Amino acid sequence: MIKKLIAIAFLMFSTYNFAQRTNSSPYSFFGIGDQAKLKTVEEIAMGQMGGVLDSEFQLSFTNPASYGSLLWTTYVFSGGNKTNKVNDGEIEQTSSAASLTYIAIGIPIRGNQGMAAGLQLNSAVGYSLLEQLYDDNNELNETNLLSGNGGTSRLFLGYGYKFPFNLNLGAEVAYIFGGITNTIVNRRAGVQLATENITQSNLNGVSYKFGAQYTVDMPNNMHVKLGTTFNFEYELHDQGSQHLFTIDNTNDGSIFPRDSIRSQGFSGTIKYPLNTVLSAGIGQSNKWFAGVEYTFAKAVDFDDTIYSENPTYEYVNSNSLSVGGFFTPKYNSIASYWNRVTYRAGFVYKNLGLVVNDTEIDDIGISFGVSLPLGLKISNFNLGFELGKRGTTENNLILENYYNFRLSISLNDKWFGKRRIH
Repeated sequence: MIKKLIAIAFLMFSTYNFAQRTNSSPYSFFGIGDQAKLKTVEEIAMGQMGGVLDSEFQLSFTNPASYGSLLWTTYVFSGGNKTNKVNDGEIEQTSSAASLTYIAIGIPIRGNQGMAAGLQLNSAVGYSLLEQLYDDNNELNETNLLSGNGGTSRLFLGYGYKFPFNLNLGAEVAYIFGGITNTIVNRRAGVQLATENITQSNLNGVSYKFGAQYTVDMPNNMHVKLGTTFNFEYELHDQGSQHLFTIDNTNDGSIFPRDSIRSQGFSGTIKYPLNTVLSAGIGQSNKWFAGVEYTFAKAVDFDDTIYSENPTYEYVNSNSLSVGGFFTPKYNSIASYWNRVTYRAGFVYKNLGLVVNDTEIDDIGISFGVSLPLGLKISNFNLGFELGKRGTTENNLILENYYNFRLSISLNDKWFGKRRIH
């Protein structure tokens, strides 16, 4: 069993590293791309609410304090597909992209401690934008084709400890790394040569997280849960090169490099502020749960990086509100499989902290999903769905209506168990 899991993990890790495209959003043009949801499929299906969740056999990425509740070794693999319908007020187009989002393992230690390690998609760039400029006679005079790909990944290690008085504490360290390529091709009517500007950026840095969870026991097996998570301020180091050269200005759009005009290197720092997550919820063990989560942070600061040179956008303070929960009819039912299925749903509103053309970009969505037991075991096959919209068609911006499908496999095993000799 374990050998098979290692083989699957290796295959998915290889797919993760060699994936060509993990995003298809015009908004990934800004900064280092779309920030990935650093949460499990189960959390995302509940409106991205997860700061108070803990489990004996499931991982929750929002709060490392939850690892202290693990009693089963847990392996998780997840991937998904994102479909965007993009509308600029005149034309609507559809695009999609698939990606592996995370692989991880959680290991219990002595019944009141746990650790987790894994690899997550951190941010993704994937866009192709065409700007057309016309003269006074309404004839096409100039075009700019902007495209980008790449992103960053996150390798993390977390630890949680469960105290006997219903308090969990945890910490996490993560190494963030990756590369992004942005290209601009400028063509002008009646000009023999066009120009292409290629920017290649390499990023890396280390982030730290601290979390706490507290449970208040109530009558009838009810519990009130409180949680908080602090993602401390950290820096991403940005180092790369920029190349400008001429190309043949062909009618079919083909690119044939001619002469290099300029090449230069650059370096800078992207400063991410303290990000705070506050969570609360109420529920009945292995039956149902409902919670709310609020996240807020100050603006991201681009210090002498290639991304700070564009005056069309800026970063401001961000915040989000999530509401969600789950329901399991009867988790230990033998007679009915569907009674052991867990049903999830949620809502999320986000102010992304991004202002474009003097307009704040918001993201609003609903989500739902199910956790399907694998046989009579506690392992699960998880499905999640998201419907939402981002942006607006006002002020020459773009409205995105998106549909996300996510799936994950959560497999459980017992490690370090004492063997009994009869």
